[in-house]
Order: sequence, then C-alpha cells, then structure tokens
Amino acid sequence: MVKYILGDTMDEHFNLLLRNLNLTLSQQQLDQFETYYNILIEWNGKLNLTSITEKDEVYTKHFYDSLCLLKSFSFTNQTVLDIGSGAGFPSIPLKIVFPELQVTILDALQKRIVFLKHLTNELGLSIELIHGRAEEFTRKNHYDIVTARAVANLQVLSELCIPFVRPQGHFLGMKGPNLSDELEHSKNTITILGSKVHNIVEYQIEEFTRTIIDILKEENTSDKYPRKYNKIKSKPL
Repeated sequence: MVKYILGDTMDEHFNLLLRNLNLTLSQQQLDQFETYYNILIEWNGKLNLTSITEKDEVYTKHFYDSLCLLKSFSFTNQTVLDIGSGAGFPSIPLKIVFPELQVTILDALQKRIVFLKHLTNELGLSIELIHGRAEEFTRKNHYDIVTARAVANLQVLSELCIPFVRPQGHFLGMKGPNLSDELEHSKNTITILGSKVHNIVEYQIEEFTRTIIDILKEENTSDKYPRKYNKIKSKPL
C-alpha cells in the first residue's frame, strides 16, 4: 500500500495508489474526485456521512477502496445497482472512472438522496437516485451488477441484494476481515436465492484487511424475496 508522503500532491498520491489497479485517470477525473471530497466534507457536518474526514484517508479508505472492486471484476457498460450507498460508495467512484456504467443508487434515507443529487449534479454524472428500501424495490432479476459496502452481515445482505441481480449477473459484496463465519451462515441463503459463490478476494487498505465476495446469479430469484427487513433479521433463510 502506498502511503501519503508530505510534499506529494493528492493527485500524485492517488495516481500512485491507482497503479495497483492498473488505472490512470485524466485530469478531469482527478478534478471530479477533488470536488467529491470537498462536497462530502461540506455536507458531512449536517448528515454525518462519514467518520473519516482527513483528505488522504478519504482518498484511500473511501475512493480507492471503492475502486478495489476491480480486483475481482471488470467493468464496462453494465447496469449497476448500489444498495445502501450512503455517501456514494462504491458506485460514484466507479461511475467517475467508468462513465459508461449505468448506475442506480437505492437508499432508505431521503436526506442522503438529497446529498447525492447535489453531488452528482456538481460532478456532471448521470445517475438514477431512488429513495426507498430494498424490500419495497420492484426491479427483481434486473441488474448486471448489484453492490453493497459494509451495509449488514452477509446473510442479511444476500437477501437484500441478490434478488435484483439478473441471471448470470453478479452481486459484489464489500466486507471486512473474518468473512468465513458470515459465509458459513449464508450458504443456504445464497443457494435459495439462485446463486453461488464465484470468487473471494482479500486485499489490504493500510493495516486493514478488506474482502470482496463475488456471488454469481444462476437463476431467477422468487418474487417473494427480499422479505421485510425484520423478517430477514429474525428468520434468516
């Protein structure tokens, strides 16, 4: 992992990080990330979007981490649903780097949707923003890719996300370390929802271990999923 060195510009530091992903950004893209950071910090006092506010840490632990999905998957012009995106991670960094992606963000908090609307307007990004809960969303078996970043444990997350993946599409869950216990409890859920574990990738963000689980959708999920959130929590599949 490349550490931020005093005297480097943030663009230089970020580009060094992105070499790990074989990415090189244009100045326009670097400017978009700069704008993203400034708006995130401006709104954070009102909405408590992130506890990470130091610039080098936002770039490393939010922007770079979001783009680490490239360690497990190749992005082109797919349809992407980001569930519980919060401040826009991982889908907005992905959209900046891959503008041809067709991104939808679903979030249950209206105030975050207001923030995301302002943010995407300022960044010049075309992203569909929907205020709502996953269990009320109707686009079942629809998206090439569904993403979620540390929203809930894998068993809950699987039922909230997999139903919206089309057959032969992928659910990409971004988790911390110790995935093995969560995965053991999630195997039945993943199977019932018509999917299987395709790949697991571990990587480091400074001293922290991060994990990406790639779940491949094999067949349509029944329309009865996802269930109400309290049912998912109290009676997991």
